[in-house]
Parts: sequence; structure tokens; C-alpha cells
Amino acid sequence: MKCIIHDQVILSRTPEGPLVDHLISFADAIAAQGYSAQSMQQQVRIAAGFSRWLKQAGVGLKDICDDHAIRYLRYRARHVKPFPADRAALRRLIDFLRSEGVVAGEKIAAHRLLPTEICAQAYTEYLRNAQALTEATVRAYLPFVREFLHHCFGDGRVTLSRLRAADVVSFVQIRARRLHLAHAKLMTTALRSFLRYVRYRGDIAQDLTSAVPVVANWSMQSIPRAISAEQTRQLLASIDRRTAVGCRDYAILVLLARLGLRACEVAFLELDDIDWRSGQLSVRGKGGRRNELPLPADVGKAIATYLQHGRPHSNSRRVFLRVEAPITGFRGSNGIITLVRNSLQRAGIDAPTKGAHQFRHGLATQMLSHGASLSEIGEVLGHRHPQTTTVYAKADIKALRTLAVPWPGGV
Repeated sequence: MKCIIHDQVILSRTPEGPLVDHLISFADAIAAQGYSAQSMQQQVRIAAGFSRWLKQAGVGLKDICDDHAIRYLRYRARHVKPFPADRAALRRLIDFLRSEGVVAGEKIAAHRLLPTEICAQAYTEYLRNAQALTEATVRAYLPFVREFLHHCFGDGRVTLSRLRAADVVSFVQIRARRLHLAHAKLMTTALRSFLRYVRYRGDIAQDLTSAVPVVANWSMQSIPRAISAEQTRQLLASIDRRTAVGCRDYAILVLLARLGLRACEVAFLELDDIDWRSGQLSVRGKGGRRNELPLPADVGKAIATYLQHGRPHSNSRRVFLRVEAPITGFRGSNGIITLVRNSLQRAGIDAPTKGAHQFRHGLATQMLSHGASLSEIGEVLGHRHPQTTTVYAKADIKALRTLAVPWPGGV
């Protein structure tokens, strides 16, 4: 006997087992995430089969765990041809049941941590709680600190009071050879942070931060690689705004080009960040700081067009959403960077780089050529320190020409 679970899902037989009462709500959740009817049918079919297997195995609703899902997939593979999406569908079902409070959270098996890892975790908590650093900064520092601890103590006991300047110097000398200059500089920054933490704990009395060798990495050694105004116009003109994806991509590219936003700022932009009445945009920049920017008419029009005609229905408060299920906001800046790279490739534009930051450099360069001061540029770009903006002085070729001294013995 056929059973209708959802207006797009029909099962060939009546479902049974502990998950019967949750199949409809699971189907509704899948539909809300933008999955196709075919995908919904397959996922609900997997859920119904899992529920039937649980009944045969005598597993109650509260006893369901990840191991049961693994065992069911093995059982299913012996009877029907498995599909690559089966595992993901079952994982999505388990996550849904946990979010509804139907199934208990996953129990992480306890295992013995190495002393170096225990020390690294304590340092991580210090960065988050005492220093209030962002997760991105914590993730950037942690690998270098783990390597340093392993260099000094191996897998044995960590005795921070035994740290000496020679340990610091030897680690940097060995590790820096294999790193790009920028990463080597990040390594020394992370190392100084960790050594300040060790002194803060009282493990050492001597300030070992001065023992960290300086990596030669001169600031402002190159001119910012900026996309030209003509290339930007060519890129925007190449976007097909008749499609929903085109509406989204055009709005994102206009934001990057006209306001010089960072990729992560565009990715995490929310509906509440736009004040349509006052024509302002509230951007969350580095360190969680807010930067209020005017919303140009063309940028506002592009966003409004996407919201009205291109944005899928979703409970997410993010402005820009993925086009493939699950329909959610971008996880981070990588999605925006990929969008820029693909758009440049489709348009056949040989831009200075493939990333999103070139629009930021392009805006600064254009503002400078139109007479804007460095302080005005820094305010638009949300720079915390004035010296960050001084790099764009190198891009003002006309102004630099007036500083050039005559060639000795010139014509």
C-alpha cells in the first residue's frame, strides 16, 4: 500500500519502526533547505528503511546512535545497490533527530591526550577567554604552537619552566626555511604570543619573546595588485542578470567593487545589516568591529533585485545564500573567492589575481586617482591603523613623479 509522506514524497509501503512519527517533519525540513523532489524522495526512503531496520534490530528511539547508521548502511549494501548520497542522507537524518531532541547527542569516546595537546588546548582557551581573539586568529596560531611544543618536548612530559632561548631560536631557524615569508612572520607572531602566555602562567620569569628571531619581511615591498576600472566594468557586464544566480553574483561583485568589502564581510552580511530608509550598510569587519558605510544607489538596487527575484526562500538571515541544497549562507570567504574566480574565468578577464581582494585595492587606487586622501580611503576600507592605508601611496604614480629627482647629467 502506498503512503504519502509529503506532497512530493510517496513511499511504496507503509513505514514502520521508531522513526515513523518523524518522517513527515524530516521531509518538511529537507524541503525547507531547498532539496529537489528527487533528492527528497531518496532521503525519506532511506529514513523509512532505517526505521524498519531499527525495529527488526529491536533498537528504541532513545538508543539510536551513529553506530546503528553504519550498521544499517552495511546491511542495505547487501540488498540494494548503494548510492554515494546514502551516507550523507543518513547523516542528515541523524543530525535532524538530534536537533529535534529525539536522539541523544553523539558521545565522543574518551582518549588520552598527549601532554603537548593538553598544553595547546589550555593556550587555546587563554586566547579565546583572556585575549578575546577571533577563531580565525586562534586557528592560525595553534599549528605553530603545537609544532614548537613537539620540537621541545616530543611526546613526553611538557615542562614549560625548562624552555630556553636556544629552544626558541633553533625552532625558528629550522621551521622558517620551509615557509613563505608571510607564513614565517605569522609563525614568529604566534610564538611570541605563546611565550607571553607561558610567562603569564608564571612558568618562566624571563621574557623569551625577545629571543624570537626576526624574519626579514619588509612591509609595503610591493604595489597592491588592483583590478582596473575597465576590467571591473567588463566583468559586471558579463553577468547574466536574468537568472537567479546571476542576480546574486552581480550583487556580490558590485559590493566588492563599489564598497571594497572583504570577502568574509560579504559572506556574513545579514538582512538586518541593511538600513534601507537611511541608505546605510553596517559591516562587521575584523575583530567584530562595525563599520557604517553609505549604500550607493546602484549597490542597493542590485541587492534589492536579488532579494526580490533571485534569493531562495529560507529562514537564514544571511543576505546571500548558496544555490545548491542545503540552502544556507556561505560558510566563509572561500565561497566568495570561488565565485570571483569563476566569474573572471567565464568573462575571459586576465585580472592581476583570482581573488576578491583585488577589488578592494582597485577601489582604493581609483579613490586616490580622484583626489581622495589616505585617511578618507582608510575610513571607507575600515582600516584600524593609518599606516595600513599608506601602502596605496605607492600606487599614485602621478604624485610620485613629482618627487623624482632629475637624472644626473640629464638632457
